[in-house]
Amino acid sequence: MDPDQVAKAFVEHYYTTFDANRTGLANLYQEGSMLTFEGQKIQGSQSIVAKLTSLPFAQCQHSITTVDCQPSGPAGGMLVFVSGNLQLAGEQHALKFVDFVVKLTALIASL
Repeated sequence: MDPDQVAKAFVEHYYTTFDANRTGLANLYQEGSMLTFEGQKIQGSQSIVAKLTSLPFAQCQHSITTVDCQPSGPAGGMLVFVSGNLQLAGEQHALKFVDFVVKLTALIASL
């Protein structure tokens, strides 16, 4: 499977789900997963989803500009760099965002 296609499919699924139903992201995280958000380290699927659902906006729309990936580790993992714009409901100007995602083989296989 082409790593670029896998990364793009994952990114599309993740941000479409984030925009429509953040609680639906829970199955993309494991208990060992970690999210670092503005310096705060949050670990575990339930804690990460709790953080994402507590963000101070109910509706948003991600527009992806860049998806770059490279293999990571001997088990077939990936490191994915994502950049784009985040449009919040009621706001005139979009915000810029950048994410780095480390995906494990088990997660890739589930897509």
